[in-house]
Amino acid sequence: MSEARSSEMRLRVLETVTDSTLRYLDLEKLFDVLLWQVRELFAVDTVTVLLADAGGRQLVAKATAGLEAEVVQGVRVPVGTGFAGQVAQRREPVWIDRVDEFTVVNPLLRERGLRALLGVPMVAQGHLTGVLHVGSTTPRRFTDEEIELLQLVADRLAMAAHMHRSRAERAATTLLQDSLLPERLPATDGWQLAARYVPGADSGVGGDWYDVFALPGGRIGLVIGDVVGHGLAAAIVMGRLRSALRAYALEFADPAEVLGKLDRKASHFEDYTMATVAYAVIDTATSRMDLAMAGHLPPVLAVPGQPAVFVDAPVDPPVGYNLGITGRRGVGVDLPVGALVALYTDGLVERRGLDLDDRLELLRQSVSPAPPEVACVRIMNALVGDRPATDDIALLTILHGSDHGQPTQ
Repeated sequence: MSEARSSEMRLRVLETVTDSTLRYLDLEKLFDVLLWQVRELFAVDTVTVLLADAGGRQLVAKATAGLEAEVVQGVRVPVGTGFAGQVAQRREPVWIDRVDEFTVVNPLLRERGLRALLGVPMVAQGHLTGVLHVGSTTPRRFTDEEIELLQLVADRLAMAAHMHRSRAERAATTLLQDSLLPERLPATDGWQLAARYVPGADSGVGGDWYDVFALPGGRIGLVIGDVVGHGLAAAIVMGRLRSALRAYALEFADPAEVLGKLDRKASHFEDYTMATVAYAVIDTATSRMDLAMAGHLPPVLAVPGQPAVFVDAPVDPPVGYNLGITGRRGVGVDLPVGALVALYTDGLVERRGLDLDDRLELLRQSVSPAPPEVACVRIMNALVGDRPATDDIALLTILHGSDHGQPTQ
């Protein structure tokens, strides 16, 4: 490449990737515009973008100029395998001058008649977002400058893809979380409920959840849980655990047995997942609560005329993370008329720079027999106030009202 041609190409590539009008395009249109410009600027026959999937283990063909069959057919390439997979694994440019079954895993590249391929990684904020590669149907050597310029384009595409995925994941996570929280809490004579869910100001929506459901025999199931992690992945796991726990709750009366089944399911199907869960079943006929805890903080129990206390219950390990714990334990607690129980996730009491024991004591002091909505207001005022929590908060309160179903005051 002549010096004049090299200077012109560099200038045109820089103008392309810094074009301010591109910021107003959605991701699909941005790919469309830039890939056709790259095809012209680099004088190649194909330009393709493969994006990493959510697990980062496969590349999926998402946009192309000149190799449309890849996108239409949803081609997937495992990271570390074949040409694009090697680019992703190494996170550095790869150039090959022989396209055959030994160098590429996608037969479409061979059928297109490509003779040379240059691929560069798409990395944004330290995360692999995909691979950008160009192909030529004639033998060709790519210069160091062409590799550098193609990497500039890949960096621009990587940032756009990263921002798009982040926005899409936040929206999907919020929608999923909202869909999984109970639309309304069940009404049961003599028992009233209230709840709160607040996403963390720093982490956004994550894996905290609460659930309430009616069970056969006049029983009420109460769940509070926290999946380790945040974002869409944690919310998806939360949804799976929530559904599984509901199914086990219909089959097994003992909360400890239910959590044992949930642990086995999570350990087998949810790789390296860990969640804390407290599951309680209230028998409305006997006013007794059976409780089991998997790594979760204990509920607070407030009985009229007595100081509020943390329920004294055995705490077994969290569910998941290949624990497969058997023989989980539970405890039975009597709930006289006027008693209120508050279940919560650690986001309510944990604050950076503050002693956890002091925060738990503040929670205990803020819980008293009252209508559940009033109890939630008091607890949130005492523990949250006007300072946004950094972690998710889930709070669930239930009151054993009078025999006539009215709250005690």
